[in-house]
Amino acid sequence: NIEKVAAIGLKISKWIAYHGFAINIDNDLSKYKNIIPCGISDKGVTNLTEVNAQNYKNLKDIIIDNFIKNLEI
Repeated sequence: NIEKVAAIGLKISKWIAYHGFAINIDNDLSKYKNIIPCGISDKGVTNLTEVNAQNYKNLKDIIIDNFIKNLEI
């Protein structure tokens, strides 16, 4: 069963690009029962804790470190 665990967003307005992403780590999934995230109606929504119950406490630092490494020339 394929389920959505993250989202990426992009908006361009007046020559300025806004972007971001979100990862469901250990959030309340019941809030998604009445919406269709990203318009994808045939897939469910999950979080990382449901996929693999482990400690995600350092995930923010890991993501930031990898993001910075990919920006370096």
